[in-house]
Amino acid sequence: MAQGQIKGLQKHKGSGGRHAAKAASAPKKGKRYIAPKKAAAVKQAALHKELSAKINRSIEQQVAAAASSGKLTIMKNVALEGASSDKDKAAKAKKS
Repeated sequence: MAQGQIKGLQKHKGSGGRHAAKAASAPKKGKRYIAPKKAAAVKQAALHKELSAKINRSIEQQVAAAASSGKLTIMKNVALEGASSDKDKAAKAKKS
């Protein structure tokens, strides 16, 4: 007769609570962002955010246009939306 417990039937202690507490106590990795308070810094941050959004939108439209020419037809809608919004903006600019 075997003495002690069989390996398959042993119950493992859950140590998830300890890991969660340890993760919560440690600071998160990565940069910290502190919102600007001076007027010039606020204006610069807003401009930076706007330009970043425009650049990202442009890149997404270019990728969508490149993908729509091939087999990746899922992105066609994004490419068409980007092209139509550019045409609308151009038409409004000419009217002004």
